[in-house]
Amino acid sequence: MVLATSFLLFLSFSLSCNALATSHGSPPTTPFVFPETKSTVLPNPAHIFSSHLLSSPLPTNSFFQNFVVAKGDDPEYIHPYLIKSASSSLSLSYPFRFSNSSFVRQIFIPDLTITSLNKTTRHRISSYSDLSVTLDFPSNNLRFYLVRGSPFLTCKTTTNSTRLSISTIHAILSFSSDASLTKHTVKLNNTQTWLLYTSSPIRFTHSITQITSQKFSGVIRIAILPNSEQKYERVLDKYSSCYPISGRAKLSKAFGLEYKWKTKGRGKLLLLAHPLHRRLLSQNAVLEGFEYKSIDGDLVGVIGDSWVMKLEPIPVTWHSIDGIRKEHFPEIVSALRKDVDALRSTKISTTSSYFYGKSVARAARLALIAEEVGYPKAIPVVAKFLKNAIQPWLDGNYDGNGFLYERKWGGLVTKLGSTNSSEDFGFGIYNDHHFHLGYFVYGIAVLAKIDPAWGRQYKPQAYSLMADYMNVGLGSFSYSYYPQARSFDPWKLHSWAAGLQNFSDGRNQESTSEAVNAYYSAALLGLAYKDNVLKRIGSTLTALEILSAQTWWHVREGDDMYGKEFSRKNRLVGILWANMRDSKLWFAPAELKACRLGIQVLPISPITEILFSDAEFAKDVVKWASPSLSLSGVAESWKDFVYALEGIYNYTSAIAKTRKLTVHDDGNSLANLLWWIYSQGR
Repeated sequence: MVLATSFLLFLSFSLSCNALATSHGSPPTTPFVFPETKSTVLPNPAHIFSSHLLSSPLPTNSFFQNFVVAKGDDPEYIHPYLIKSASSSLSLSYPFRFSNSSFVRQIFIPDLTITSLNKTTRHRISSYSDLSVTLDFPSNNLRFYLVRGSPFLTCKTTTNSTRLSISTIHAILSFSSDASLTKHTVKLNNTQTWLLYTSSPIRFTHSITQITSQKFSGVIRIAILPNSEQKYERVLDKYSSCYPISGRAKLSKAFGLEYKWKTKGRGKLLLLAHPLHRRLLSQNAVLEGFEYKSIDGDLVGVIGDSWVMKLEPIPVTWHSIDGIRKEHFPEIVSALRKDVDALRSTKISTTSSYFYGKSVARAARLALIAEEVGYPKAIPVVAKFLKNAIQPWLDGNYDGNGFLYERKWGGLVTKLGSTNSSEDFGFGIYNDHHFHLGYFVYGIAVLAKIDPAWGRQYKPQAYSLMADYMNVGLGSFSYSYYPQARSFDPWKLHSWAAGLQNFSDGRNQESTSEAVNAYYSAALLGLAYKDNVLKRIGSTLTALEILSAQTWWHVREGDDMYGKEFSRKNRLVGILWANMRDSKLWFAPAELKACRLGIQVLPISPITEILFSDAEFAKDVVKWASPSLSLSGVAESWKDFVYALEGIYNYTSAIAKTRKLTVHDDGNSLANLLWWIYSQGR
């Protein structure tokens, strides 16, 4: 059975919602495919993925991406272990955390390395699912089920002639087996104790750094004992027999998420939940006090082969959530008139898919502001600008760049990015797809709203752009030429921006607000096309992205998740990596805090109010970032976002400062900033 195709993300959700999609608006009857190209910069997936997986689109921003790019030997963080596959072995690390005021990182040390004494071979991915990946070492006769959140590493031998080798860079102080020869205890000189459980009796021998087995056929499970208290060992003993081999995620309903694991063995399943899981879990047995350490916060034990999580609904609206007092309309209209008039003589000059998309979304905001403040004359001007800007990308006749489809991995690349991996911020190697395309989708959604005839004409292209990054249960068919949910990680509950590059700290994401914008824009596309399924999925992923930003990127004073030094010096994470938290940005050093604030706020839209719903936290962030506005390297345009957050708790001061601005971010405008601040000053 091919797990990669049988556990497509959210597939069951799409099936359960077909009737709803058909009766209230649906995707196009025939998926649109952009013109095809052959990229010269993408790696060849055939070296790592088993041949039966190559006929389907492949994940490009997943939790196991380091296993499939470059040499495939950089570690990945599969909670609670860092796991590294190199040569013919797999190394396991229960990492310790290093933290200072600049960054927090888990340190990989190969505590245990598992291989066999057979032939050597490179790993291959034989299956993957939402919550797991399976690595095979064919010549070694070993298969590793790497399931996220499992306190056990599970290894299966595929023949009865396999002799296992488990080595360590530490010294083995003692090794013992119980009477049944199915539980074995390893004590190392770094204070660690590891437990080995085997599905049948086995005898080991050991030296000071290596444990070897007799010929063995079956399953071996390896777990660290995270605490010397007896209850930890009792729990691991109790749940050692039931092991997961794959897991899928399902959007069961609006603002609901379920996990379901396929298991083997006896008894109940033990897994570990991170802090956001714990916040959302509604019907599971949680083992309070059974905890593993993690850079993402303490992981706690949960019993059961299915989890149910529920979110608080969030509003997804075209206009401000609570409205604007009419007395503020004239000032907004005055700014709006100037911003819209400028569109008459403006043509987007950049060929960058990112900056071009920002300009499209900036113009689209003006149409919605005009609707809200009663200035309808602006709307036809914005519509004309949007048509002229967007259609060349959808028709494939934009001279400077364009979207193309490549089949090797299955997705969109840009014309520029297909031959140069540094163009368009790496869009051609699947970096930042949800950022770039989210801006385009926002503009398309607005244009489809204000010009339904245009929307109907370009609906196939609109859905195809959106499906590249959010191919998640989109009605009566799946976009089979895109992978499922390219950017969104259903275990961490947020997106990853990094694509097909190897990084020693795994995937990363800088701008949470642009990720939020991507799913918010997809929800608006659903609103524009009266597609309730799309609106529901986009809204749910928007809510999850916001909760993740608030959990892991927003650093509150006194919060010790990242250590006292980092928490004292930082109110926002710059770049969040799977295995690190960095105060720097890709484009700015840590001391330019206003830039860090800005990249976690832009673009400003109604959903920003949900992302920064905590006024006291917004106040702390502004206080923390404002001194950096005077530093060289902080352009005046970054003031937009500092003043936007100030408007949440002191709109009078924010308005006064905004009126003095002479330039704005290329994705923002004076009209949009005034609209935002006045929407907060009710």
